[in-house]
Parts: sequence; C-alpha cells; structure tokens
Amino acid sequence: QVQLVESGGGLVQAGGSLRLSCTASGSIFSINAMGWFRQAPGKQRELVARITSGGRLYYADSMKGRFTISRDNAKNTVYLQMDSLKPEDTAAYYCAAAPDGVWRSWGQGTQVTVSS
Repeated sequence: QVQLVESGGGLVQAGGSLRLSCTASGSIFSINAMGWFRQAPGKQRELVARITSGGRLYYADSMKGRFTISRDNAKNTVYLQMDSLKPEDTAAYYCAAAPDGVWRSWGQGTQVTVSS
C-alpha cells in the first residue's frame, strides 16, 4: 500500500504563510487522488483540498483564494501552499491517498499553529 509522510508545519503569525509537503512511497502507481485534511480540537476532520491523478482540483470554500494544492510527480510529492493564515486555521493537517475512491492511506499529521 501507500505510505505518506508530511512535513512543513510549524508556528506562524496571522497573515503569514506555510507550505506543507507530503511524500508518497509504496504503490504510488495506484493512487487515484491525494488530499489534505485538517482537524482542530473539538472540531470534525474536514477536507481542505484534493487533487486527482488527472489534475482535477477541489478546495473547501473557506480555503479558496488562500490555499493552493499542487504536486511534483518526479518527487512523488504533493504540496499545500497556505497563505494569509488565520488563527482559525490552527489544526493538525493530514495527507491522505485514495487508490480506489476511498481514503485508505494517511500520514502521521503535522501541526500548524497560527498566532494572533
């Protein structure tokens, strides 16, 4: 199956930027889509952005215009560029892979904290 490793989280002031990275290994040929989720304390996990193997993009409404998902196929890596960060963006961010329409593989998570 697919293994995912995230990196790039950290502490940033409101209005700042971060870029998260997710590197995939294993059966990467089988990945149909990759996405970023986040979960804050007391909140449900939500889909932030998704990119399919064909390049189709999806963003949650609250992230449109601020977040950008992209990929580097040569590095088997998907990125989440986060700009104009707000305190409410504070959460654990998780990379996920869907080889067959189901989110089956998950990264360990990377913490993003945005201060006021």
